[in-house]
Amino acid sequence: MPRDKHNISRTSISEHALKVLYRLHNNNYEAYLVGGCVRDLLLGVEPKDFDVVTNASPEQIKALFRNCRLIGRRFRLAHIVFGRDIIEVATFRGHHPEEDDDANLNTSKQNKEGLLLRDNVYGSIKEDAERRDFTINAMYYSIADFSIHDFANGVSDLEAGIVRLIGDPETRYREDPVRMLRAVRFATKLGLRIEENSRAPIKGLAHLLGNIPPARLFEEFLKLFMNGKAVANFVSLQELGLFNYFFPQIKTALKQEDSNEYRMLYQLFIDTDNRLNNGKGVTPAYLFAAILWYPVVSRAEELTQDGGLPEYDAFQIAAADVVGKQAQSISIPKRFSLPARDIWLLQLRLQQTAPRRAERLLGHPKFRAGYDFLLLRAKIEQRPDLQELADFWTEFQRGKETGHNPPGAPGQSTAPRKRRRPRRKSGPKDTGPAKDKS
Repeated sequence: MPRDKHNISRTSISEHALKVLYRLHNNNYEAYLVGGCVRDLLLGVEPKDFDVVTNASPEQIKALFRNCRLIGRRFRLAHIVFGRDIIEVATFRGHHPEEDDDANLNTSKQNKEGLLLRDNVYGSIKEDAERRDFTINAMYYSIADFSIHDFANGVSDLEAGIVRLIGDPETRYREDPVRMLRAVRFATKLGLRIEENSRAPIKGLAHLLGNIPPARLFEEFLKLFMNGKAVANFVSLQELGLFNYFFPQIKTALKQEDSNEYRMLYQLFIDTDNRLNNGKGVTPAYLFAAILWYPVVSRAEELTQDGGLPEYDAFQIAAADVVGKQAQSISIPKRFSLPARDIWLLQLRLQQTAPRRAERLLGHPKFRAGYDFLLLRAKIEQRPDLQELADFWTEFQRGKETGHNPPGAPGQSTAPRKRRRPRRKSGPKDTGPAKDKS
């Protein structure tokens, strides 16, 4: 597509991406924008990041840029660092050689289920396009003549509202099971639908997500549920049998849409989307606290009944147990798991509504998150005692803000106590002179 046939302008491209493109081009290398940024620019959407692809090897790229670092073992990439902005540059990928000799094993490797473990095979732009996952991600913007190279009819699929895999869907999903998650995310993000042949194998191959490193699934979780489309992604992942592999501890409960677990997650994702779409922040710690709340409660009850532990101690141990099990699926960094534990333990401390304790609790760094979660629990569980507690904390905060006396604890009188007059200490009674018994 020549320049006059598409709507992409250099004014919409990051200045840092343009610097990288032009330096590669001026040193006689091919240089293209590729993937999601081209797709988004065609749709009139501001890209989140800009990826570059070239025929230069990673070592040649590093020689051109002092601010370059090479990363990746599965596939070697160059990151060009401009302060907080990073432009990712990849070398054209090629097809895997059919011969199975030692030289080829140094560049590519698959496991018995087809998962790519190493993929440093380089090729031409056409081969690179065939190795892309979806047709809408196989479009290239050339800095040489500002044209778009569309190798897989991605423009047509965009116009038709379709997310379609390139090649045989089952083979491509086996190569990288995360493509199943990406198909869902692109469909919800762009308002598209997954093409039928690309959708059909997903349920049968969902178990392959069990082979994905927990750190990578954590990153995919953030992309799916911190982008303003959490509800749509949750529903789609549930339909395709994919969500269970994020949080296996609640997979049984999520089979019932009227369960507290399902209703909790659905409302959580509604609230998350509303906050993000209104320009407000959301911390992953709060999401993990809500999603894993019922496994923590269940484990704490076991410890209380079987081991006779105090409730607070049982919750602390239960929190550690649940986070430890969760790490087998999604490795939650401590910067999120520790605040999640604070939110869980605050559910106990928020029951302590004596005025002095309540006032001290307002200064807790995670008080607001704990209070918000209490409101969510009250909405989901519809227990009168929870709602009464939530109302107390709402009024208590309002009273502190307006300078009025905060209310008393739920179920207690708010009338001031009568002060008792202290008793006067009396000395020993005078019993007169002691009698002489002699």
